[in-house]
Amino acid sequence: MSFFKHELATVSLEADIGEGTRIWARTNIQSGAKIGQHCNICDGTFVEKGAIIGDHVTVKHNVSVFNGVVIGDDVFIGSNIAFINDRYPRSHRQDEWTLEKTWIKKGATLGANVTILCGLTVGEYAVVGAGSVVTGDVPAYTIVCGNPAREKGFACQCGRPLNDYLKCHCEKQYFLTEEGRIVEK
Repeated sequence: MSFFKHELATVSLEADIGEGTRIWARTNIQSGAKIGQHCNICDGTFVEKGAIIGDHVTVKHNVSVFNGVVIGDDVFIGSNIAFINDRYPRSHRQDEWTLEKTWIKKGATLGANVTILCGLTVGEYAVVGAGSVVTGDVPAYTIVCGNPAREKGFACQCGRPLNDYLKCHCEKQYFLTEEGRIVEK
């Protein structure tokens, strides 16, 4: 085994787990789930078949990553996040439902207790504030907060907010495109 599995974790032999990943207690990884290299999957996490988690991802406590959720590399997922994969859930379905994929792109940060509705994208290095409810796409490098989540500013790759001149304390400089999106210089 090229990954660490806590003795109280349940990991299917048919799950694809990358080298150096750590899976902690009371975690359940189903057959058909894919988790990249050097991830930290904390206590009480559930990863359903069909879910994909990239490399160097931290998934904090009590998170369920359902089928259709695709998490890119270097993403931080805070505690108690709710990913939704059914827009019209019912206990007993008479008809087929449509799986709407949710994309969390490279370097994004989702704060604790965030709810992410299905069928949307959180862009590269975006930051979603704790407790937010995300009902639409979040552009790259954008900070959103609230219920529903609204744009509050822009973030650097290091995760800190940019100043009014789109510069970070780490000295990275960004600029706005004609479409109003942020890009690194």
